[in-house]
Amino acid sequence: MEYWSLLYLPCLFWGAYHYYKDRHKPEPVLMLVLALVLGYCSAYIGLYLYEALDYVHLRFDAYELAESSSLHLFLYAVLVIGPIEELAKFIPFLLIIVRLPHFDEPIDGIIYSSFIALGFSLHENSYYLTYLEGWEAIARSLTAPMVHVMFASIWGYAYGYSDSHGGNRFAVTTCFLLISMFLHGVFDFFSIGLSLWTNIAPPLLILGIWMWRLRILHRVESEA
Repeated sequence: MEYWSLLYLPCLFWGAYHYYKDRHKPEPVLMLVLALVLGYCSAYIGLYLYEALDYVHLRFDAYELAESSSLHLFLYAVLVIGPIEELAKFIPFLLIIVRLPHFDEPIDGIIYSSFIALGFSLHENSYYLTYLEGWEAIARSLTAPMVHVMFASIWGYAYGYSDSHGGNRFAVTTCFLLISMFLHGVFDFFSIGLSLWTNIAPPLLILGIWMWRLRILHRVESEA
């Protein structure tokens, strides 16, 4: 029972939070559930991409890299982990979500990408929480959904904003997607790395994105 509460309650909390933030023109609940399910399935895309690295001998154990070479861990984090996980979430967003008739205002990019991220973290936690215990399990269950939401919001906002304001949608979204991939990799580098920065850098990075995100949401709400 404890395992299932750790798995679902954080996702329910963040799902309710984002539904509330979209109160001006709320998305249909079924569409948000669809995004959540797509996010859950997108985790399999990530797994397939990781498995593809085995065929070219480029898949490594990040924790082993942390013990042998910080540089190799950094390169693996920013060139493999971040890109794979953000791309996996972005694919269903681009192929399905943005084609929905309900996707019609800037904030929708953040809302839908956040629900995709929650689905992705739900799948990821369903794996990790099977062997984590105690405070490690609690920390993982509470932080993973928020962390994935933060990084997905970067490219989600870029697409929603450029789509509504007539900008170069491809260029803007690609740029922000690359930023998201890099920051995700940096986060994992510090989270996995065995140093003092392990305890300092990850929360500072997420706090910075959170503050940027709050400003964006406030601006979008004021323009609605």
